[in-house]
Amino acid sequence: MPVITHHEYIKAPIEVCFDLARNIDVHTETTSHTKERAVGGVTTGLIDEGESVTWEAIHFGVKQRLTAKIIDMDRPHRFVDVMVKGAFHSFTHTHTFERKDDGTVMTDHFVYKSPFGVIGKIADRLFLEKYMTDFLVRRAKALKEIAENYQKNR
Repeated sequence: MPVITHHEYIKAPIEVCFDLARNIDVHTETTSHTKERAVGGVTTGLIDEGESVTWEAIHFGVKQRLTAKIIDMDRPHRFVDVMVKGAFHSFTHTHTFERKDDGTVMTDHFVYKSPFGVIGKIADRLFLEKYMTDFLVRRAKALKEIAENYQKNR
């Protein structure tokens, strides 16, 4: 079961980073390269514990849908979402936020299991783990840019 962990330092308050990370509109903006959009559940604004969102996106040239639910939230320190329907066998994505100096360290901890047994494990090694790591890092850097620009313009 692959585990991906990425830390991103953001020069913005923890509350700003936390709310941007769970904002559906910001998520759509930070994943524009996959044409990701919310098509069910919470489709705009902030998502909260117990709520779900269905995303439609293009990955590997194929339009896919995935529904994730927020199962735990401790504002502004942590929220956890899990896949309830989609292409993975399962995933748990823990987002944590820690005050650091004059900013925030945002950590993505993503644990997933691919479908298709041994074939899925081979896909992980060949390309999927790298693809998911790149996806999470790219989104974190885009969120960092939004948060830091927001702070500059306040």
